[in-house]
Amino acid sequence: MRKLVFLVPAALLAGVYFYAQPAARTATGYGAKVLCSSVFVSGRTLESVVSEELGLDHPAAKLLRYSVDKSAGTASASIAGLFERKALYRPGLGCTLDSGVSIEELRLQQHPEPAAEPQAEAAVAPSPMDAVLERAFAEPYPSSPLRTRAIVVMHRGSVIAERYAPGITQTMRLQGWSMTKSITNTLIGILVAKGKLDLHKPAPVPEWASSGDPRHVITTDQLMRMSSGLKFQESYTDLRGDATVMLFRSPSAGAYAASLPLAYAPDSRWSYSSGTTNILSRIVLQVLGGDVREYWRFARKELFDRIGAPSVVMEPGPDGVFVGSSFMFATARDWARLGQLYLNDGVWNGERILPEGWVKYSTTPTPKAPLGKYGAQLWLNAGEPGHAEKRDCPHMPADAFFFHGHEGQHVMVFPSLEAVVVRLGMTQGKKDWVEDEQVPPILAALPK
Repeated sequence: MRKLVFLVPAALLAGVYFYAQPAARTATGYGAKVLCSSVFVSGRTLESVVSEELGLDHPAAKLLRYSVDKSAGTASASIAGLFERKALYRPGLGCTLDSGVSIEELRLQQHPEPAAEPQAEAAVAPSPMDAVLERAFAEPYPSSPLRTRAIVVMHRGSVIAERYAPGITQTMRLQGWSMTKSITNTLIGILVAKGKLDLHKPAPVPEWASSGDPRHVITTDQLMRMSSGLKFQESYTDLRGDATVMLFRSPSAGAYAASLPLAYAPDSRWSYSSGTTNILSRIVLQVLGGDVREYWRFARKELFDRIGAPSVVMEPGPDGVFVGSSFMFATARDWARLGQLYLNDGVWNGERILPEGWVKYSTTPTPKAPLGKYGAQLWLNAGEPGHAEKRDCPHMPADAFFFHGHEGQHVMVFPSLEAVVVRLGMTQGKKDWVEDEQVPPILAALPK
Protein backbone atom coordinates (compact mmCIF):
# COMPACT_ATOMS: atom_id res chain seq x y z
CA MET A 1 0.00 0.00 0.00
CA ARG A 2 2.83 2.35 0.75
CA LYS A 3 3.98 2.07 -2.89
CA LEU A 4 0.52 3.03 -4.12
CA VAL A 5 0.57 6.18 -2.02
CA PHE A 6 3.56 7.40 -4.02
CA LEU A 7 2.74 5.85 -7.40
CA VAL A 8 -0.73 7.35 -7.75
CA PRO A 9 0.38 10.99 -7.35
CA ALA A 10 3.23 10.37 -9.78
CA ALA A 11 0.83 8.91 -12.33
CA LEU A 12 -1.54 11.84 -11.88
CA LEU A 13 1.32 14.30 -12.33
CA ALA A 14 2.41 12.51 -15.50
CA GLY A 15 -1.15 12.61 -16.81
CA VAL A 16 -1.51 16.31 -16.07
CA TYR A 17 1.85 16.96 -17.78
CA PHE A 18 0.81 14.96 -20.86
CA TYR A 19 -2.53 16.79 -21.05
CA ALA A 20 -1.07 20.25 -20.40
CA GLN A 21 1.97 19.98 -22.67
CA PRO A 22 0.26 20.88 -26.00
CA ALA A 23 -1.48 23.93 -24.53
CA ALA A 24 1.65 24.97 -22.66
CA ARG A 25 3.77 24.74 -25.82
CA THR A 26 1.21 26.86 -27.65
CA ALA A 27 1.38 29.49 -24.88
CA THR A 28 5.18 29.59 -24.83
CA GLY A 29 5.23 29.63 -28.63
CA TYR A 30 2.95 32.67 -28.65
CA GLY A 31 5.13 34.41 -26.08
CA ALA A 32 8.41 33.71 -27.88
CA LYS A 33 7.06 34.76 -31.28
CA VAL A 34 5.42 37.99 -30.12
CA LEU A 35 8.46 38.94 -28.06
CA CYS A 36 10.90 38.21 -30.89
CA SER A 37 9.00 40.22 -33.51
CA SER A 38 8.28 43.12 -31.17
CA VAL A 39 11.93 43.45 -30.11
CA PHE A 40 13.78 42.68 -33.36
CA VAL A 41 11.31 43.87 -36.03
CA SER A 42 9.61 46.75 -34.22
CA GLY A 43 12.63 47.71 -32.08
CA ARG A 44 10.80 47.80 -28.77
CA THR A 45 12.15 46.87 -25.35
CA LEU A 46 11.61 43.51 -23.65
CA GLU A 47 10.05 45.28 -20.67
CA SER A 48 7.46 47.17 -22.72
CA VAL A 49 6.48 44.05 -24.68
CA VAL A 50 6.07 41.93 -21.55
CA SER A 51 4.04 44.69 -19.92
CA GLU A 52 1.74 45.37 -22.88
CA GLU A 53 1.60 42.63 -25.57
CA LEU A 54 2.23 39.80 -23.12
CA GLY A 55 0.33 41.14 -20.12
CA LEU A 56 -2.61 39.00 -21.20
CA ASP A 57 -5.67 38.28 -19.11
CA HIS A 58 -5.14 34.51 -19.32
CA PRO A 59 -4.04 32.19 -16.49
CA ALA A 60 -1.16 30.77 -18.54
CA ALA A 61 0.25 34.24 -19.24
CA LYS A 62 1.03 34.87 -15.60
CA LEU A 63 3.29 31.81 -15.43
CA LEU A 64 5.42 32.64 -18.45
CA ARG A 65 9.07 33.70 -18.22
CA TYR A 66 10.84 35.50 -21.07
CA SER A 67 14.35 36.27 -22.29
CA VAL A 68 16.01 37.88 -25.31
CA ASP A 69 19.50 37.14 -26.65
CA LYS A 70 20.27 39.99 -29.01
CA SER A 71 23.62 38.58 -30.10
CA ALA A 72 21.96 35.31 -31.15
CA GLY A 73 18.84 37.01 -32.52
CA THR A 74 16.53 34.85 -30.41
CA ALA A 75 13.70 35.28 -27.93
CA SER A 76 12.44 32.53 -25.66
CA ALA A 77 9.52 31.80 -23.38
CA SER A 78 8.99 29.07 -20.81
CA ILE A 79 6.74 28.12 -17.92
CA ALA A 80 8.97 27.77 -14.86
CA GLY A 81 11.73 26.49 -17.12
CA LEU A 82 9.47 23.94 -18.82
CA PHE A 83 8.00 23.85 -22.34
CA GLU A 84 10.59 26.34 -23.58
CA ARG A 85 10.08 27.70 -27.09
CA LYS A 86 12.36 29.94 -29.12
CA ALA A 87 11.91 32.24 -32.09
CA LEU A 88 14.72 33.35 -34.38
CA TYR A 89 15.08 36.74 -36.06
CA ARG A 90 16.52 36.91 -39.58
CA PRO A 91 16.90 40.17 -41.57
CA GLY A 92 14.14 40.55 -44.11
CA LEU A 93 12.21 37.57 -42.74
CA GLY A 94 11.41 38.74 -39.24
CA CYS A 95 10.88 36.05 -36.61
CA THR A 96 10.03 32.38 -36.93
CA LEU A 97 9.27 29.82 -34.23
CA ASP A 98 11.12 26.55 -33.69
CA SER A 99 7.99 24.55 -34.57
CA GLY A 100 9.28 21.17 -35.70
CA VAL A 101 12.69 22.54 -36.64
CA SER A 102 15.77 23.66 -34.76
CA ILE A 103 17.03 27.22 -34.51
CA GLU A 104 20.16 26.07 -36.36
CA GLU A 105 18.03 24.83 -39.28
CA LEU A 106 16.19 28.14 -39.41
CA ARG A 107 19.48 30.03 -39.59
CA LEU A 108 20.13 28.37 -42.95
CA GLN A 109 17.17 30.24 -44.44
CA GLN A 110 18.32 33.71 -45.43
CA HIS A 111 16.47 36.30 -47.50
CA PRO A 112 18.54 37.11 -50.60
CA GLU A 113 17.39 40.75 -50.45
CA PRO A 114 16.61 41.85 -46.88
CA ALA A 115 14.10 44.59 -46.31
CA ALA A 116 15.32 48.17 -46.24
CA GLU A 117 15.34 50.03 -42.96
CA PRO A 118 12.35 52.39 -42.63
CA GLN A 119 13.22 55.98 -43.50
CA ALA A 120 11.75 59.06 -41.88
CA GLU A 121 9.46 61.04 -44.19
CA ALA A 122 8.60 64.72 -44.18
CA ALA A 123 6.26 65.62 -41.36
CA VAL A 124 2.86 66.98 -42.31
CA ALA A 125 1.99 70.57 -41.51
CA PRO A 126 -0.20 71.26 -38.46
CA SER A 127 -3.89 71.31 -39.29
CA PRO A 128 -7.31 71.45 -37.59
CA MET A 129 -7.37 67.65 -37.82
CA ASP A 130 -4.62 67.43 -35.18
CA ALA A 131 -7.17 68.09 -32.44
CA VAL A 132 -9.39 65.32 -33.79
CA LEU A 133 -6.49 62.86 -33.75
CA GLU A 134 -5.59 63.90 -30.22
CA ARG A 135 -9.07 62.92 -29.10
CA ALA A 136 -8.69 59.58 -30.88
CA PHE A 137 -5.71 58.83 -28.60
CA ALA A 138 -7.72 59.45 -25.43
CA GLU A 139 -8.01 56.71 -22.79
CA PRO A 140 -11.61 56.83 -21.54
CA TYR A 141 -11.27 53.49 -19.70
CA PRO A 142 -8.21 53.64 -17.41
CA SER A 143 -8.65 50.04 -16.25
CA SER A 144 -8.84 48.80 -19.87
CA PRO A 145 -6.49 50.95 -21.98
CA LEU A 146 -7.08 51.20 -25.72
CA ARG A 147 -3.39 51.90 -26.44
CA THR A 148 -3.72 53.60 -29.79
CA ARG A 149 -0.19 53.70 -31.19
CA ALA A 150 -0.51 55.34 -34.59
CA ILE A 151 -3.07 57.03 -36.81
CA VAL A 152 -2.36 58.13 -40.38
CA VAL A 153 -4.86 59.91 -42.62
CA MET A 154 -4.41 60.03 -46.40
CA HIS A 155 -6.63 62.18 -48.58
CA ARG A 156 -6.49 62.37 -52.36
CA GLY A 157 -3.20 60.50 -52.35
CA SER A 158 -1.32 62.51 -49.72
CA VAL A 159 -0.77 62.12 -45.99
CA ILE A 160 -2.60 65.04 -44.40
CA ALA A 161 -2.36 64.06 -40.71
CA GLU A 162 -0.60 61.56 -38.47
CA ARG A 163 0.00 61.03 -34.80
CA TYR A 164 2.01 58.53 -32.74
CA ALA A 165 1.91 57.47 -29.11
CA PRO A 166 4.94 58.05 -26.86
CA GLY A 167 7.65 55.53 -27.73
CA ILE A 168 6.12 54.81 -31.16
CA THR A 169 7.66 56.50 -34.19
CA GLN A 170 6.95 57.07 -37.85
CA THR A 171 9.73 54.60 -38.74
CA MET A 172 8.60 51.79 -36.42
CA ARG A 173 7.25 48.65 -38.08
CA LEU A 174 4.03 47.60 -36.36
CA GLN A 175 2.16 44.30 -36.33
CA GLY A 176 -0.85 43.94 -38.61
CA TRP A 177 -2.16 40.57 -37.42
CA SER A 178 -5.11 39.66 -39.70
CA MET A 179 -4.63 42.74 -41.87
CA THR A 180 -1.99 40.48 -43.42
CA LYS A 181 -4.86 38.53 -45.05
CA SER A 182 -5.53 41.51 -47.31
CA ILE A 183 -1.88 41.47 -48.41
CA THR A 184 -2.21 37.79 -49.27
CA ASN A 185 -5.18 38.91 -51.40
CA THR A 186 -2.82 41.33 -53.14
CA LEU A 187 -0.22 38.65 -53.92
CA ILE A 188 -2.94 36.40 -55.34
CA GLY A 189 -4.16 39.32 -57.45
CA ILE A 190 -0.69 39.87 -58.92
CA LEU A 191 -0.58 36.19 -59.95
CA VAL A 192 -3.99 36.58 -61.59
CA ALA A 193 -2.73 39.67 -63.43
CA LYS A 194 0.19 37.62 -64.76
CA GLY A 195 -2.15 34.87 -65.97
CA LYS A 196 -0.66 32.33 -63.57
CA LEU A 197 -3.80 31.52 -61.57
CA ASP A 198 -7.49 31.04 -62.35
CA LEU A 199 -9.65 31.79 -59.32
CA HIS A 200 -12.56 29.69 -60.48
CA LYS A 201 -10.73 26.43 -61.09
CA PRO A 202 -10.08 23.90 -58.32
CA ALA A 203 -7.38 25.28 -56.03
CA PRO A 204 -3.92 23.76 -56.68
CA VAL A 205 -3.64 22.04 -53.30
CA PRO A 206 -1.63 18.78 -53.40
CA GLU A 207 -3.53 17.20 -50.50
CA TRP A 208 -6.75 17.46 -52.55
CA ALA A 209 -5.36 16.40 -55.93
CA SER A 210 -7.34 13.17 -56.19
CA SER A 211 -10.67 13.57 -57.92
CA GLY A 212 -12.11 11.27 -55.28
CA ASP A 213 -11.26 13.70 -52.49
CA PRO A 214 -14.37 15.77 -51.60
CA ARG A 215 -12.11 18.82 -51.17
CA HIS A 216 -10.92 18.51 -54.78
CA VAL A 217 -13.72 20.80 -56.00
CA ILE A 218 -12.82 23.74 -53.70
CA THR A 219 -11.83 26.71 -55.85
CA THR A 220 -9.31 29.42 -55.09
CA ASP A 221 -12.22 31.88 -55.13
CA GLN A 222 -13.95 29.92 -52.35
CA LEU A 223 -10.74 30.06 -50.30
CA MET A 224 -10.51 33.80 -50.94
CA ARG A 225 -14.10 34.28 -49.76
CA MET A 226 -13.79 31.91 -46.76
CA SER A 227 -16.56 29.76 -48.18
CA SER A 228 -14.50 26.61 -48.72
CA GLY A 229 -16.44 24.52 -46.20
CA LEU A 230 -13.23 23.38 -44.53
CA LYS A 231 -13.34 22.68 -40.82
CA PHE A 232 -11.43 25.33 -38.87
CA GLN A 233 -11.81 26.61 -35.32
CA GLU A 234 -11.01 30.34 -35.27
CA SER A 235 -10.45 30.75 -31.53
CA TYR A 236 -7.50 32.37 -29.80
CA THR A 237 -8.50 31.52 -26.25
CA ASP A 238 -8.43 27.77 -26.88
CA LEU A 239 -4.74 26.85 -26.77
CA ARG A 240 -5.56 23.49 -28.37
CA GLY A 241 -7.71 24.95 -31.15
CA ASP A 242 -6.91 25.09 -34.85
CA ALA A 243 -5.88 28.74 -35.03
CA THR A 244 -3.42 28.69 -32.13
CA VAL A 245 -1.97 25.28 -33.01
CA MET A 246 -1.54 26.34 -36.65
CA LEU A 247 0.21 29.61 -35.79
CA PHE A 248 2.30 28.60 -32.79
CA ARG A 249 2.99 24.87 -33.05
CA SER A 250 2.71 23.72 -36.65
CA PRO A 251 5.81 23.56 -38.90
CA SER A 252 3.58 24.52 -41.86
CA ALA A 253 0.47 26.67 -41.41
CA GLY A 254 -0.69 25.98 -44.96
CA ALA A 255 -0.22 22.21 -44.70
CA TYR A 256 -2.00 22.16 -41.34
CA ALA A 257 -5.04 23.94 -42.76
CA ALA A 258 -5.04 21.88 -45.97
CA SER A 259 -5.11 18.66 -43.92
CA LEU A 260 -8.47 19.49 -42.35
CA PRO A 261 -11.67 17.82 -43.57
CA LEU A 262 -14.80 19.42 -44.95
CA ALA A 263 -17.33 20.51 -42.37
CA TYR A 264 -19.83 21.79 -44.95
CA ALA A 265 -20.31 21.61 -48.70
CA PRO A 266 -18.12 24.20 -50.47
CA ASP A 267 -19.89 27.53 -50.95
CA SER A 268 -22.76 26.57 -48.66
CA ARG A 269 -21.60 28.68 -45.70
CA TRP A 270 -19.29 31.58 -44.88
CA SER A 271 -16.93 30.94 -41.97
CA TYR A 272 -14.02 33.20 -41.07
CA SER A 273 -10.85 31.12 -41.25
CA SER A 274 -7.20 32.05 -40.96
CA GLY A 275 -6.51 28.53 -42.19
CA THR A 276 -7.80 29.18 -45.69
CA THR A 277 -5.60 32.28 -46.00
CA ASN A 278 -2.52 30.22 -45.18
CA ILE A 279 -3.52 27.74 -47.88
CA LEU A 280 -3.63 30.72 -50.27
CA SER A 281 -0.19 31.86 -49.13
CA ARG A 282 1.19 28.41 -49.90
CA ILE A 283 -0.57 28.45 -53.30
CA VAL A 284 1.44 31.59 -54.19
CA LEU A 285 4.66 29.64 -53.51
CA GLN A 286 3.45 26.62 -55.50
CA VAL A 287 2.39 28.68 -58.51
CA LEU A 288 5.81 30.36 -58.51
CA GLY A 289 7.54 26.98 -58.72
CA GLY A 290 8.23 26.12 -55.09
CA ASP A 291 11.52 28.04 -54.62
CA VAL A 292 11.10 29.95 -51.34
CA ARG A 293 13.81 32.49 -52.15
CA GLU A 294 12.08 33.41 -55.42
CA TYR A 295 8.78 33.53 -53.55
CA TRP A 296 10.23 35.97 -51.00
CA ARG A 297 11.65 38.08 -53.87
CA PHE A 298 8.25 38.05 -55.60
CA ALA A 299 6.50 39.74 -52.67
CA ARG A 300 9.20 42.38 -52.39
CA LYS A 301 9.77 43.12 -56.08
CA GLU A 302 6.19 42.81 -57.33
CA LEU A 303 4.48 44.62 -54.46
CA PHE A 304 6.36 46.35 -51.68
CA ASP A 305 9.15 47.96 -53.73
CA ARG A 306 6.68 49.09 -56.39
CA ILE A 307 4.55 51.11 -53.93
CA GLY A 308 7.53 52.62 -52.08
CA ALA A 309 7.31 50.32 -49.06
CA PRO A 310 10.62 48.38 -49.19
CA SER A 311 10.84 48.05 -45.39
CA VAL A 312 7.74 45.83 -45.05
CA VAL A 313 8.45 42.47 -43.40
CA MET A 314 6.24 39.44 -44.01
CA GLU A 315 7.25 36.62 -41.69
CA PRO A 316 7.37 32.98 -42.84
CA GLY A 317 6.75 29.84 -40.85
CA PRO A 318 9.43 27.14 -40.48
CA ASP A 319 8.60 25.84 -43.99
CA GLY A 320 9.50 29.22 -45.52
CA VAL A 321 5.89 30.08 -46.45
CA PHE A 322 4.61 33.46 -45.31
CA VAL A 323 2.09 33.13 -42.49
CA GLY A 324 -0.25 35.05 -44.75
CA SER A 325 -3.07 35.15 -42.23
CA SER A 326 -1.29 36.99 -39.46
CA PHE A 327 2.41 37.86 -39.50
CA MET A 328 3.31 41.12 -41.24
CA PHE A 329 4.99 44.27 -39.93
CA ALA A 330 4.98 47.68 -41.61
CA THR A 331 5.15 51.34 -40.68
CA ALA A 332 1.84 53.14 -40.33
CA ARG A 333 2.55 55.04 -43.54
CA ASP A 334 3.26 51.81 -45.42
CA TRP A 335 0.00 50.31 -44.20
CA ALA A 336 -1.62 53.48 -45.57
CA ARG A 337 0.13 53.00 -48.92
CA LEU A 338 -1.33 49.51 -49.17
CA GLY A 339 -4.79 50.96 -48.53
CA GLN A 340 -4.13 53.65 -51.13
CA LEU A 341 -3.26 50.97 -53.69
CA TYR A 342 -6.79 49.61 -53.28
CA LEU A 343 -8.30 53.10 -53.36
CA ASN A 344 -6.44 53.58 -56.67
CA ASP A 345 -8.06 50.43 -58.11
CA GLY A 346 -4.73 48.60 -58.00
CA VAL A 347 -2.74 51.30 -59.81
CA TRP A 348 0.36 53.00 -58.38
CA ASN A 349 1.94 56.05 -60.04
CA GLY A 350 0.22 55.16 -63.30
CA GLU A 351 1.40 51.54 -63.23
CA ARG A 352 -1.18 48.77 -62.85
CA ILE A 353 -0.15 46.32 -60.13
CA LEU A 354 -3.46 44.51 -59.63
CA PRO A 355 -5.59 43.36 -62.55
CA GLU A 356 -8.37 45.61 -63.73
CA GLY A 357 -11.49 44.72 -61.78
CA TRP A 358 -9.58 43.14 -58.88
CA VAL A 359 -10.73 45.68 -56.32
CA LYS A 360 -14.32 45.31 -57.48
CA TYR A 361 -13.98 41.53 -57.16
CA SER A 362 -12.42 41.82 -53.69
CA THR A 363 -15.11 44.20 -52.43
CA THR A 364 -18.11 42.30 -53.82
CA PRO A 365 -19.97 40.81 -50.85
CA THR A 366 -19.68 37.06 -50.40
CA PRO A 367 -23.27 35.76 -50.72
CA LYS A 368 -23.34 33.80 -47.46
CA ALA A 369 -21.55 36.43 -45.32
CA PRO A 370 -24.02 38.24 -43.03
CA LEU A 371 -24.69 41.96 -43.51
CA GLY A 372 -22.64 41.95 -46.71
CA LYS A 373 -19.62 42.29 -44.45
CA TYR A 374 -17.00 40.19 -46.25
CA GLY A 375 -15.60 40.12 -49.75
CA ALA A 376 -12.37 38.38 -50.71
CA GLN A 377 -9.94 38.74 -47.79
CA LEU A 378 -11.41 42.21 -47.15
CA TRP A 379 -14.08 43.36 -44.71
CA LEU A 380 -16.92 45.44 -46.14
CA ASN A 381 -19.50 47.93 -44.92
CA ALA A 382 -22.04 47.08 -47.62
CA GLY A 383 -24.91 46.12 -45.35
CA GLU A 384 -27.66 43.60 -45.82
CA PRO A 385 -28.86 43.34 -49.44
CA GLY A 386 -31.78 45.73 -49.85
CA HIS A 387 -31.15 47.21 -46.40
CA ALA A 388 -28.02 49.35 -46.70
CA GLU A 389 -28.79 50.98 -43.36
CA LYS A 390 -28.00 47.65 -41.69
CA ARG A 391 -24.24 47.95 -41.75
CA ASP A 392 -21.45 47.00 -39.37
CA CYS A 393 -20.48 50.69 -39.26
CA PRO A 394 -23.67 52.67 -39.87
CA HIS A 395 -21.92 56.00 -39.34
CA MET A 396 -19.48 55.37 -42.18
CA PRO A 397 -20.08 55.28 -45.94
CA ALA A 398 -21.54 52.07 -47.36
CA ASP A 399 -18.67 51.82 -49.88
CA ALA A 400 -16.04 51.64 -47.13
CA PHE A 401 -13.89 48.53 -46.92
CA PHE A 402 -11.26 47.45 -44.46
CA PHE A 403 -8.19 45.44 -43.59
CA HIS A 404 -8.87 44.33 -40.00
CA GLY A 405 -6.52 42.77 -37.45
CA HIS A 406 -6.45 41.51 -33.88
CA GLU A 407 -6.02 44.05 -31.05
CA GLY A 408 -7.47 46.90 -33.08
CA GLN A 409 -5.46 47.08 -36.31
CA HIS A 410 -7.37 48.83 -39.11
CA VAL A 411 -6.70 50.09 -42.62
CA MET A 412 -9.96 51.78 -43.65
CA VAL A 413 -10.56 52.76 -47.28
CA PHE A 414 -13.31 55.26 -48.21
CA PRO A 415 -13.62 55.50 -52.01
CA SER A 416 -16.41 58.11 -51.98
CA LEU A 417 -14.28 60.35 -49.74
CA GLU A 418 -10.95 59.62 -51.50
CA ALA A 419 -9.49 58.77 -48.10
CA VAL A 420 -7.54 56.10 -46.24
CA VAL A 421 -7.35 56.02 -42.44
CA VAL A 422 -4.93 53.74 -40.57
CA ARG A 423 -5.20 52.97 -36.87
CA LEU A 424 -2.65 50.73 -35.17
CA GLY A 425 -2.70 49.83 -31.50
CA MET A 426 -2.62 47.16 -28.86
CA THR A 427 -6.16 47.02 -27.52
CA GLN A 428 -6.93 44.14 -25.20
CA GLY A 429 -9.33 43.64 -22.32
CA LYS A 430 -13.00 44.42 -21.95
CA LYS A 431 -13.11 47.57 -24.09
CA ASP A 432 -12.49 47.75 -27.85
CA TRP A 433 -11.36 50.57 -30.09
CA VAL A 434 -14.60 51.01 -32.03
CA GLU A 435 -13.99 52.42 -35.49
CA ASP A 436 -17.61 53.51 -35.94
CA GLU A 437 -17.19 55.82 -32.94
CA GLN A 438 -13.60 56.99 -33.48
CA VAL A 439 -13.38 57.44 -37.25
CA PRO A 440 -16.46 59.52 -38.22
CA PRO A 441 -15.00 62.67 -36.59
CA ILE A 442 -11.82 62.16 -38.64
CA LEU A 443 -13.87 61.80 -41.83
CA ALA A 444 -15.89 64.92 -40.98
CA ALA A 445 -12.63 66.89 -40.68
CA LEU A 446 -11.37 65.96 -44.17
CA PRO A 447 -10.79 68.96 -46.47
CA LYS A 448 -13.75 69.61 -48.72
